[in-house]
Amino acid sequence: MKKRGRWGYVFVLPAALLFLLVYGIPLVTVFVTSLFDYRIFPDRFTFIGLENYCKLFFQDQAFWQAFFNTVVWLLLQCTVHVALGVLIALILAKRPRGWKTIRVCYMIPNIISASAVGMIFINFYNPEFGILNSLLRLAGLEHLQHNWLYDMSTAFPAVTVTWLLFAGYTTTLVLAEILSVPESIFEAARVDGATGVQMDVRITLPLIKNIIATSTVMAATYMLQMFVLLYVTTKGGPSGLTTNLPLYLYKTALLENNYGYANTMGVFIILIGIAIMTAINRAFGVGKGEE
Repeated sequence: MKKRGRWGYVFVLPAALLFLLVYGIPLVTVFVTSLFDYRIFPDRFTFIGLENYCKLFFQDQAFWQAFFNTVVWLLLQCTVHVALGVLIALILAKRPRGWKTIRVCYMIPNIISASAVGMIFINFYNPEFGILNSLLRLAGLEHLQHNWLYDMSTAFPAVTVTWLLFAGYTTTLVLAEILSVPESIFEAARVDGATGVQMDVRITLPLIKNIIATSTVMAATYMLQMFVLLYVTTKGGPSGLTTNLPLYLYKTALLENNYGYANTMGVFIILIGIAIMTAINRAFGVGKGEE
């Protein structure tokens, strides 16, 4: 038994070393450099302690705007986005006519690149020839036309729509989990007189709780990494109204050459991610009752 245990460590060692090299050392570097005034041009690496953190939390209004946007989008992603995906999965699980075609079509926006999606919506919202404004003109609603992505009153909801309604990954995961539930359970419920809605609420949803939790974690993670779509569509404008934490981190590091301060934001994003994952798992009771 001891020999088997030793061989286990031998097999795990390459993966552990790879993790340490690719993730462990960079994470430590991010934490350490957040305590420095770290710039590349001109070369500067001066220890300043917690000054970056004090600036982040007490002086930087742009950071708090980006933080607020990130929180709002994250909440929408974990509620509306996931709920929509689960609802569509419940409908498709009943195998209505054309359900396979619908499943494939709904997944398409999630499998093309974020930059391509961004370009699609740039053209969709275009103030001159965009589909949305063209439809408004045809309907005689010219007064509702906007430069949707750059108007202060519409930029935030307009950019939110570019991803919020396309919950293809959630739908696919939840649908696969529903289809794996033994049909005998639903047959027994039908014999007892349960309606379709009752089976969904009292049988299906409790049985797929863990995959919904997983989908929520994935949605939250995606939102904490959101960059390309925002950069392509609005670049965080107008006036920072559509800037999130990753985009603000990018601007601070590469455009302002302030890597130490950017890494301070990186530390904050890491801590937020850990807190959110823990909260979601506890909310769904993931792992409870399991050995």
